Amino acid sequence: MSIASLGKGRIEAFSDGVIAIIITIMVLELKVPHETHFADLLPVLPVLLSYVLSFVYVGIYWNNHHHLFHATRGVNGAIMWANLHLLFWLSLIPFVTHWMGENFRASAPVASYGFVLLMAAIAYQFLASLLARHDGTNSVIAKALGKDRKGNLSVLLYCAGIALSFVNFGAALSVYVGVAVLWFIPDRRVERALAEVQAVQPNGNGL
Repeated sequence: MSIASLGKGRIEAFSDGVIAIIITIMVLELKVPHETHFADLLPVLPVLLSYVLSFVYVGIYWNNHHHLFHATRGVNGAIMWANLHLLFWLSLIPFVTHWMGENFRASAPVASYGFVLLMAAIAYQFLASLLARHDGTNSVIAKALGKDRKGNLSVLLYCAGIALSFVNFGAALSVYVGVAVLWFIPDRRVERALAEVQAVQPNGNGL
C-alpha cells in the first residue's frame, strides 16, 4: 500500500496537535503581574501584544493548512516531510515571540521574529507546491494557487521587515502586522476552486 493511499487524516491530526501545543506554549510564556492595577500591565504589554500577533499568525496557518488538506486527494513521503518542515518553523514562533516581546526595541529579536515568519512562509509555499504537483495541474489546489502572488508578496514584505529591523524597529513591526492583516481574512482561493468543481460535477463524490 502506498503512502498516498493511506489518506491524509493522520497528517492533519498531527499538525492540529502541534499547532495547539505551539499556542499553549506561547500563552504559558505570559507572566502575570503581581500587582493589581491596570498600570501594572504596562511593563508586560509588549510581550502581550507580541503574543496576540503570533496567535493571529498561528491561527492563519492553521486555517489555510486546513483548507489545503481538505482539497488534496492524498499525501506522499515528500509531502509529509514538507509538512514537518513547516511545523518546525512554526514551533519556533513561541521562542522568537517571547524574545521580541522582552526586547522589542532591539534589532536582533525583531529581525529573528521576521526570519522565522519568512521561513514559515517559504515552507508553506513549498508544501502547497508539492500538494499541487501530487494532485496534478488540473487539481483544485493547482487551480487555486495559480502563481501565488499573495504568497510571493508576503515573502518580499518579510524580507523588507527584516532589513527594516536594523534601521527602525517600529517600521519592521508595522510590516509584520501588515502581512498578518493581509492574510487575516481566510484565503478563499481553495474554497472557490472547490465550489467550481462541485458546480461542474454536482453528483461527484467530492474530495
